[in-house]
Amino acid sequence: MENRMEQLKQQMQPGGADAIIGSRVELQLLTTLKCNLKCSYCSLGVGEVLGSQQHVSYELDQLERFVATHLAGKEIYVTFYGGEPTLNVGFMAAVMQRFPLSRFQLQTNGTLLDNLPDEILGRLSNILISIDGGERVTDGYRGRGIYRQVLKNMRQVRDRVGGSMTARVTWSDSDTGFSELDELAHSFDYVYFQFVAGEKYGDDAVVKRQAVLAQLIAAFFAQSNTLYPMIPLMGIVRNKVLPSRASELYAGMTQCRASTHLINVMPDGKIFPCPDMMYLPAMQQGDIGGNWLHQSPLRPHADMPCNDCEALPWCRRNCMKNLYLGYVQKDERYRRNVVEPICDLIRFMGREIDRYAPQEWFARLSPSLRRQLTDCEVYEYVEVMP
Repeated sequence: MENRMEQLKQQMQPGGADAIIGSRVELQLLTTLKCNLKCSYCSLGVGEVLGSQQHVSYELDQLERFVATHLAGKEIYVTFYGGEPTLNVGFMAAVMQRFPLSRFQLQTNGTLLDNLPDEILGRLSNILISIDGGERVTDGYRGRGIYRQVLKNMRQVRDRVGGSMTARVTWSDSDTGFSELDELAHSFDYVYFQFVAGEKYGDDAVVKRQAVLAQLIAAFFAQSNTLYPMIPLMGIVRNKVLPSRASELYAGMTQCRASTHLINVMPDGKIFPCPDMMYLPAMQQGDIGGNWLHQSPLRPHADMPCNDCEALPWCRRNCMKNLYLGYVQKDERYRRNVVEPICDLIRFMGREIDRYAPQEWFARLSPSLRRQLTDCEVYEYVEVMP
């Protein structure tokens, strides 16, 4: 144990162990910071990041040299991100051609999905499509008609996509109900929901979300001949049944990939650990043009209260951005209005799941369903915890 702690200490020091922890790395390439929508809660709006860089200014030769220098021997999966990444289809195609052994994911608002050529769609292991719940909520945040357009586009390309299609829900509206999320679970291969990192938890907002979560969890355990494809529920149940899965890929550090193996490359080549913190110069950890990479500055910190939390064994800390702002930067308002309510919701989910005896439920699953729960590829592309 002492040797393991000493190893982690060395990894925290500049010039210590590799900047990437583990054998895998997610190379999230922002193809542009332009977007064809103006979603009201967009995290890139902070610090005026959105729209600030419209074109990739580094060369693919520089990216290839960076990969050879810093990511050699790693299994690389590339996520195309933005802005709206489908506004730069040429760059996506060029990266796929240059790195043929990588896996590829696309995170998109879905409005231009039907314009993608088959050679790109067929290479995608997963597509994360941003949608905010039902039609009322989605159109309210994204614009009139967006919900129906996105679902139409998704259905139009589905047979040409090489992998899965996942609804990525930012749970911003406390009035989002069970039926809206349940409908997405029947329309997409998977649903990933994330509690919004904004001040949306006042009054009875937490209680409303708890009621919906209880319904989702009840639906999840209602049958054992199929799997309810809600990634956060799948991930928590997996971690409770097989606790080692919560830490084995991340050296016991945190499930937030920003600590260990997620690097976000801006169109100008600057690298940051978290896509929501690219407005902070102190967060820069590398540069494609300069061909350098340091360890992530978003690591577990002594001021974070996670070690004393009941959820730590299966949550393994949640959003490092939230923890950093709330406890390291001492933003008391953000901690009180955002971080603590989200942590309360996650603890609620853990307790509610325990009511259904997840180990006994898992024991009744067929081998194929067990593998789907324990080894779902989408876990590698999202934060697992909501």
